[in-house]
Amino acid sequence: MKTSPRVLIVEDEPAIAELLSVNLRHNGFTPIWAEDGAAAQREIEAQLPDLILLDWMLPGQSGLQLARKWRLDARSKAIPILMLTARGDEPDKVAGLDAGADDYITKPFSTQELLARIRAVLRRRSPEHGGESVSVGSLHLDPATHRVSYAGQPLKLGPTEFKLLHHLMRHAERVHSRAQLLDKVWGDHVYIEERTVDVHVKRLREALGEAAVMVETVRGAGYRVTAQGQA
Repeated sequence: MKTSPRVLIVEDEPAIAELLSVNLRHNGFTPIWAEDGAAAQREIEAQLPDLILLDWMLPGQSGLQLARKWRLDARSKAIPILMLTARGDEPDKVAGLDAGADDYITKPFSTQELLARIRAVLRRRSPEHGGESVSVGSLHLDPATHRVSYAGQPLKLGPTEFKLLHHLMRHAERVHSRAQLLDKVWGDHVYIEERTVDVHVKRLREALGEAAVMVETVRGAGYRVTAQGQA
């Protein structure tokens, strides 16, 4: 029997947390509520959730601080984080993504938008199993085992970065616009902004280390993976 995805809600306002819990429960999820970072940490240590809904403004540690902390912890680094924020300005959104959030949603939001974002993030978390491995120069990716290596050395990529790299490597040397990447990598991108692609490309380059030069920015056009960029 398939278990329903566990969603940890980190929100200090009980009314909002209750509303989120009711909607999640009615749509096949198992919500768990934590009112601050300490309570959330206890829940994570007890059982890893499938996704974290993280409020930006919290007593004690902020959502940004918690996202950074969980991304640095080997046990929690792969858990998708959806940031809840009343801050709609682009610099704030980018700050949330840079802190490690997979996506963000600005308050007030509709239940349908929230559910669509949660499902999209969970889909991106699941790698595309099967399929043939692909190599570009010394960079190798195996979708069946979800492994990436460069010059024989293993690399650790997040789920979205893995999917992004997989698509770029399957179409090496071809330039992909941000809109094309949103369509192919994110799928239902109705709520995703193109700036999100730039943040994940930055995160991908950081994970690739020496191989980062293989991910090229083509000014005014988009991104591509090329073997010509490797040392």
